Amino acid sequence: MQQIINFLIRNKNSLLFLLLLVFSLILTIQSHSYHKSKFISSTNFFTGGIYNWRHSISQYFHLKEENERLLEENEYLRNKVALLDNNQTTESFVDTSSFDIPFRYIKAKVHKNDYSKSDNYILINKGERDSLTPDMGVITDKGIVGIIENTSHRYSRVISILNSNSRINAGLKSSFHYGSLTWNGKNPNLVQLETVPRQAILNKGDTIITHGRSTIFPKGIGIGTIENFTLDQNKSYYLIDVRLFNDMTNIGFVYAIRSNDRTEIKTIENPANE
Repeated sequence: MQQIINFLIRNKNSLLFLLLLVFSLILTIQSHSYHKSKFISSTNFFTGGIYNWRHSISQYFHLKEENERLLEENEYLRNKVALLDNNQTTESFVDTSSFDIPFRYIKAKVHKNDYSKSDNYILINKGERDSLTPDMGVITDKGIVGIIENTSHRYSRVISILNSNSRINAGLKSSFHYGSLTWNGKNPNLVQLETVPRQAILNKGDTIITHGRSTIFPKGIGIGTIENFTLDQNKSYYLIDVRLFNDMTNIGFVYAIRSNDRTEIKTIENPANE
């Protein structure tokens, strides 16, 4: 307390000057409309800046909740689009669990992502309790990621497309020509499309998509664009480098795709009496 009193005594002249200055400014602002309007305008600008700063900070700390909300919305919209594509209903509200649609999309978060090895895997935080099973496709909003290899109660291991054992049916968006998508283990941004017949008309920049010739991925999921291509030694098939839409080194959230027709299709393809 004594230090405060000593400070006031030492600086009494400066404090008195500041007090009189503030008092005079208040009188000036109150007695002149021009000065008053300028003061209010400056105050609004200052407080507005503070509120915007506080709002930006609040938004930053709520990004996790916002991402989760967007994922849930995307999951719903993907399932609704799949339903509409299947011409099942025209209702404004869709409960996707109650309709017989070919594919269902299930959101998940990437827990671990390898991309620097020759055989890379991805671990996601959804498993058997979320209806995930082996041989389900995994995608992002940009393109394919891989195929589920095995599952536990709460997690699933995904064979990344950056894996020497990965084989995915893919082809040209502009035609019905297709081949097998593989990876040579070199560049995480480039994968290889093999066994596309030489009759196909190719151009650099052409889009490569899933062709829907399996129960893993629906038709039309994006993969990438043609970087370059050559003919094999027998000049029968193209060897195509495909630049991925996905940045496989930066995967955060994904969607697992469950084929509701898989069991029926497999039964027809592999009848018990054969």
